[in-house]
Amino acid sequence: MSAKAHNTIGTILKFGTTAGSLTELCKIKTFPQLNGEREQIESTDLTDQAQTFVPGVQSVESMQFTCNFTIAAYTSLKTNALTQGFFELDFGGNSGAKATWEGQYDVYVNEGEVNGLIEMTLVCYPSTEVTVAAAATT
Repeated sequence: MSAKAHNTIGTILKFGTTAGSLTELCKIKTFPQLNGEREQIESTDLTDQAQTFVPGVQSVESMQFTCNFTIAAYTSLKTNALTQGFFELDFGGNSGAKATWEGQYDVYVNEGEVNGLIEMTLVCYPSTEVTVAAAATT
């Protein structure tokens, strides 16, 4: 019987300059929406009584991952910032799924507050479509 749903425990963000060199990029606290909705192209003609549309290009925004800040993690991330590479978001646990794409990333330190954690945001700029598929089993 398949699971009704899966939690986020064990989700890992990986990066490598080649598809075969993926390693954990940093510990993440949140991950963004993967891909986005498609643009609508209006196809209404003079015989239609209401607007009609066909799907257009899929919108893909920058992807923001929230992480706890440590100077070691921040410095490590800055090493490959703005380098073209391969990403994998492994959903971990027993989900059996992962998302893959290519692109670049950058990192910045977030605002702070009283009695709060220092966090940073890793922003990924995808250059390909994000593909979600079953993870390979070994």
